[in-house]
Amino acid sequence: MFDLSPAAPRAAKLTALGIGVALLATACGGSSTPTQTGSSSAAAAGISCPAPSGGAGAGNSQAATNTGPVPPSTTTTDAPLKLGSLLPTTGSLAFLGPPEIAGVNLGIKEVNDAGGVLGAPVSVVHRDSGDTKTDIATQSTTALLGQGVSAVIGAASSGVSKTVINQITGAGVIHFSPANTSPDFTTWDDKGLYWRTAPSDVLQGKVLGNYMATCGAQTVGMIVLNDAYGTGLQKNVKEAFEAAGGKVVAEELFNEGDSQFSSQVDKVLAAKPDAIALITFDQAKSIVPLITGKGIKPTQLFMVDGNTSDYSKDFQAGTMKGAQGTIPGTFAKDDFKKKLLAIDPALKDYSYAGESYDAVNLISLASEAAKSTKGTDIAAKLKEVSEGGEKCTTFAACVTLLREGKDVDYDGQSGPVTFSDAGDPTEAYIGIYEYQDDNTYKPVREEFGKL
Repeated sequence: MFDLSPAAPRAAKLTALGIGVALLATACGGSSTPTQTGSSSAAAAGISCPAPSGGAGAGNSQAATNTGPVPPSTTTTDAPLKLGSLLPTTGSLAFLGPPEIAGVNLGIKEVNDAGGVLGAPVSVVHRDSGDTKTDIATQSTTALLGQGVSAVIGAASSGVSKTVINQITGAGVIHFSPANTSPDFTTWDDKGLYWRTAPSDVLQGKVLGNYMATCGAQTVGMIVLNDAYGTGLQKNVKEAFEAAGGKVVAEELFNEGDSQFSSQVDKVLAAKPDAIALITFDQAKSIVPLITGKGIKPTQLFMVDGNTSDYSKDFQAGTMKGAQGTIPGTFAKDDFKKKLLAIDPALKDYSYAGESYDAVNLISLASEAAKSTKGTDIAAKLKEVSEGGEKCTTFAACVTLLREGKDVDYDGQSGPVTFSDAGDPTEAYIGIYEYQDDNTYKPVREEFGKL
């Protein structure tokens, strides 16, 4: 029996409660069980995903909005809140860096426009996370901790976060990722200091596995990055797809730093799957041409957040047309995109910008609620500001309520944010995107799920 008292370790609480994923908005018009089409080749030729449907998206029409001046804080601090970011500007996830950094900077701007935290402006120090092929993240983390940050926002890669999580949390600093999805972090011994706005791949895997089944695939082959992100997502995609009546017929792994993928591609194609799930980072730039060059239709390709990117400059027109990918979070709304573009006019991708923006707001609100800029004090209030109070969607609106003595429930740009005891979002949207003739992608539907 597990101890569910407040003093119990949060990992034990989560284990006791269990995790059950309920997809509340599955693909419209489709069945969770693949249709029988007689042969793999026939099924592959007939893959047809349900017609797009509009997602509910983030936001709440009844959420509080700030319509006047923000009241001053009743508590001031001699140690202004300082944040660090550990986000990729180099390495295999460098395409995620610009939107994440823009999201952080937009959050900082809006917090400071509203008067800052505890009467002082918030500052941020940016450092590159690199990827797991380098030691950049460790060096960057050491530099950030040396500057006295209360929280580190990052990394994007679960594998990178694993290399620095103990260093960050061991220093009494919050480690807050906008993009880590590995389930391993749910039970990590992080002293209550690891949090994330991206949902665990328990959810993304369930959505992708079920979605491939609704598209008519009976068999799936998988090419997977052999790290915490890749194998964790692989496990959950497989479980969901096979629970829906399908069969995973090939699973080929590769390692970070590999540059040759012909062996993996050949083995997967030899199994003649109806659909192929690519669980990679930017290695997809090398893998996709190998697959399509052997006659596989792009409509048979299913991508994930690590590689659903703009390939307009990488491939000939039409190479990706009809391929689909999943990215946790709601579709970026036009007004939010405009704000991000004002921060970084060169932005082409908005992946995890909302999660990064929400991380800044949640940390800032928790600091206000704690009346402290100390990492451990802020962490103790993060769950509280995400649930149970009056709904609000901006720092200005939420901090106004806090300073009026009210409880708040922050819902952000990434969707409804409600934390579990383990620091995971307990509910989230997963966006499904489809590639166009120019090898860019557009949103087609959102799936909502709870953990």
